[in-house]
Amino acid sequence: MAFLISSSGRHSQWGLLLLRLIAGTVMVVAGWKKLFDFGVPAFGKALATEGVPLPEFFAWAVTLLEVVGGAFIIIGLLSRIIALLLAIDMVVAILLVTIDIGFLSSTGKSGVELNLLLIGAYLTILFAGPGSISVDRALEGRRGTGPSDARFTGGP
Repeated sequence: MAFLISSSGRHSQWGLLLLRLIAGTVMVVAGWKKLFDFGVPAFGKALATEGVPLPEFFAWAVTLLEVVGGAFIIIGLLSRIIALLLAIDMVVAILLVTIDIGFLSSTGKSGVELNLLLIGAYLTILFAGPGSISVDRALEGRRGTGPSDARFTGGP
């Protein structure tokens, strides 16, 4: 329990793992609903009404980013790139959809609060990385084992 008051980062990998699991799952579910419940063509029509150019292309791009990108965030693969793309996705969602709702709508619709929380999660992953419990870290370790990397790590 000492870790609750410690400033040590020894347990930060668990926090980053939980953050990735939650934020990634939210995106997979959002994309999955666009893919199978709402329908990508209907999502494209909604984008067209908002004035988005190439709405069919962006409907598919956003849907696939959310499903595949969310899964990649969960496992920690290409984490920083995907986190940046998902943060941009959430900024666009705010500008096109939730900005008119504001915070905590009385109509029951989600406002900007969920988008802002997800932006915070993805920016944390972007700047902090995915943590040690991730595919990225496993691949990084595999790449960094060769003798040619010694000059960068201060090794022999």
